[in-house]
Formats: sequence, C-alpha cells, structure tokens
Amino acid sequence: MALYRSDGRKLLDVEYDTRIEVGDEIDGMRVLSVDQRAADECGVFLLEPNGMVTCYVLDEIYIVGKSDSFETLVDAVNAWNADEI
Repeated sequence: MALYRSDGRKLLDVEYDTRIEVGDEIDGMRVLSVDQRAADECGVFLLEPNGMVTCYVLDEIYIVGKSDSFETLVDAVNAWNADEI
C-alpha cells in the first residue's frame, strides 16, 4: 500500500511512471478502483471519510479533473463510463 498526497493539482513526490493501485491512499482516501480510459487518462475512485466516493482524473501525476460525493462506487463508475467526469 502506497500513500500519496496532492496539492490539488498534482500528486506530490511521485515519479511519472508510478501506477496507483487499489488499496493505496491519496489525500487520506482509500483507492477503491482504477480505470484507464485513454493512454494518458486514468480514473481513480476514492472512498471519502464520510462514506461517499470521489473520482480523480489523472494525466500522469496531474489531477485534470475531480468529481466527488457519489453515493456508491457503481454511481461513480457509471458517470465515468458515460464521460460525465
């Protein structure tokens, strides 16, 4: 399990070839799922402390999008698959 921090724009102290995996933590939130939509775009689904789900869209180590407060992981993944995130 790896622990990552961000400044809201990018992951800090991370190499460009680092892969986020299920079970890692970003900003204190556990990674529930990871999905690669394009060669350079990755959706990382995180469990918030309040039980809701957040999705970070990463391009390498940069956070290019964020959508939070989904009630379930299924809702977040459906939004990701529908290109709503």
